[in-house]
Amino acid sequence: MYKVKVYITLKNGVLDPQGKAVKGALHSMDFPEVEDVRIGKYMELLISESDQLEEKIDEMCDKLLANPVIEDYTYEVEEVVAQ
Repeated sequence: MYKVKVYITLKNGVLDPQGKAVKGALHSMDFPEVEDVRIGKYMELLISESDQLEEKIDEMCDKLLANPVIEDYTYEVEEVVAQ
């Protein structure tokens, strides 16, 4: 069994209105040191199969989990050992 942690972020140059709203809120809460906020997504997948695991994760991200036109993704794979 593998735990896959998928991080999805907007590509550079893509406007992030949610990030701007959070930055404005932080400034209004007296956190002026926050220079920028970019909002993304985080997902965890548990996958039992290991054959061509990275190719399958890339396919999942390209076809469903991320929008490849405006988003980038990275992921980490860790083996889950049953106890």
